[in-house]
Amino acid sequence: MKKISRRSFLAVSAALGAAGVLTACGGGSSSSTAASTSTASSAAAGDASAASGDPAVTLVYAEVNPLDTIVGQTASYFKEQVEELSGGSITIDLQASGVLGSENDVLDNILAGGDTIDLSRISAFALTSYGCQKSMLLSLPYTFVSREHWWNFANSDLAPDFLNEPQELGLPVRGIFYGEEGFRHFFTVEPVAGIADLAGMKLRVSNDPVMNGLVEGLGATPTVVSFNELYSALQTGVVDGAEQPIANYASNAFPEVANNLILDGHTLGAVQVVITDNAWNKLTANQQEAVMEAGRLSQEFNASLSEDEENRVLEELKAEGCNVVDVPDKTEWQEACAQVITDNTKGLEDLYQQLVDMA
Repeated sequence: MKKISRRSFLAVSAALGAAGVLTACGGGSSSSTAASTSTASSAAAGDASAASGDPAVTLVYAEVNPLDTIVGQTASYFKEQVEELSGGSITIDLQASGVLGSENDVLDNILAGGDTIDLSRISAFALTSYGCQKSMLLSLPYTFVSREHWWNFANSDLAPDFLNEPQELGLPVRGIFYGEEGFRHFFTVEPVAGIADLAGMKLRVSNDPVMNGLVEGLGATPTVVSFNELYSALQTGVVDGAEQPIANYASNAFPEVANNLILDGHTLGAVQVVITDNAWNKLTANQQEAVMEAGRLSQEFNASLSEDEENRVLEELKAEGCNVVDVPDKTEWQEACAQVITDNTKGLEDLYQQLVDMA
């Protein structure tokens, strides 16, 4: 019998999810089970809405990664909390594994005024290309020296100013809460022992000026590839490597085609969950309060989950034969990134220094 790779399984699962066979929480045993569960949930939500006086609302949540990742688990927790706190009047239709497109596809849809996606988990810097300068600071290499440093910011009085930046700029989205998915590391098709081995490699980036500058600083060539196409790009040699947090690297089956991971930790995988103005305006004051409280709880959940989950996955990768290279001294990497930090903090030096000082 032909062995199916995990990547192929994920692709098939995503396709089935798009066709409506999988439930919002990751799949059922059959289409009839999924349908009956959906019907029962809708009925319960309707009863709760009638009791509370709030209308029944379904919000579609887009997540590019599978549900077993840190961000996937955070999304599932957020769904549970919203539905419970709203008394069942809000149903979160969670669509994971990139069923609704890449992060950029989702943001383009949302910011163009589309109404098919209501919520999305995005990288904290994803709005940079749409004019959000504060968010860009969160993605600058080696800004956050530890998880504690990140959470000092995320729980500070400064964090809401960053979350509210899209509203200040007139973009039709608002931030709900922050999270993180671990530090991001490079992984490659061919073994890499240190920074010098990246020279000349084609490294996948999203279309982001910070990542472009980082890769160029390392002597490599930034190559824009959609996340949904990354596996095949690694397999066919379109790119020689990429970068992701450890949990996402494993869950997306990238070790099958790029089994070399170097723990440079260039950027913390800071994320946020956003809701569109269209969706927000559908909600009553009670429902809006439920969403925000669910966000607060989900931020706490993410903080308690991330490090342990990342460590567990890393040990599994090592046991499965992944070539994991540690980087005990990051001085050379930091020096290579100095120019991209200078270029992207102009006019924001004081604000950036506030972030650095939270270590």
